[in-house]
Amino acid sequence: MAQDLRGALVGFCNPLLDISAVVDDGLLEQYKLKANDAILASPEHLPLFPTLIESYEAKFLPGGAGQNALRGAQLLLPADSAVFVGAVGEDDYAQKLKGAAEKAGLRTNYMVNKAKPTGTCALLITGPNRSMVANLSAAETYQFSHIAEPSNWKLIEQAKVFYITGFFFTVSPETIDAVAKHALENGKTFTMNISAPFVPQFYKEAVEKTIPYIDILFGNETEAAALAAAFDFGTDDIKVIAKRVADLPRAGDKPRTV
Repeated sequence: MAQDLRGALVGFCNPLLDISAVVDDGLLEQYKLKANDAILASPEHLPLFPTLIESYEAKFLPGGAGQNALRGAQLLLPADSAVFVGAVGEDDYAQKLKGAAEKAGLRTNYMVNKAKPTGTCALLITGPNRSMVANLSAAETYQFSHIAEPSNWKLIEQAKVFYITGFFFTVSPETIDAVAKHALENGKTFTMNISAPFVPQFYKEAVEKTIPYIDILFGNETEAAALAAAFDFGTDDIKVIAKRVADLPRAGDKPRTV
């Protein structure tokens, strides 16, 4: 008998509409951006978004790292296996995100903020590099009370695997903590992605609190180096860093994969 995977994978992140364009180095320099990085937009970055739309051949793409990951996962899994949770505005951008998810068969459970627009992310492409600047807007207003509603918490109870990006530390660490503890107490798999160097740099305390619950941790070389620096590992050897993180204290008995 085939295993029932309906709602088996639940993910949390910031749903954002990507505004992608090939740009020159001068635009990066103008906004003091690195060629291969991911940051949160500050007030001085906000003019960048209309600049991309008005002065470059910008493309609008459904984005948000977590929603993109779950869209990809759903394409590989049986129907109705994955559910994505995050916050959007009540606008056309939100409908574009929802439509892209539905096209991939991904179920969404958005908290809708009628007072703020759906978040956007500028993707500045220079050669093989991609610099991301996220204006979270409605996405940063997500609250634990949304998933804590009985009708929504059923998604957590039904799930077998959780995937949360490090970006969500900037939004709702309370949600991360609740889901992590639920996974531990119920023998489920809790996975996270470091997501960007700024996450361990500026949210070390929240990351440190969550690591004991993480069964699988994803990250690239740059993110691993930032994690090692934040935790004073004293090395930039990726294999050593992975081993050190895997050996950090665990709340349960399962080994950690990094």
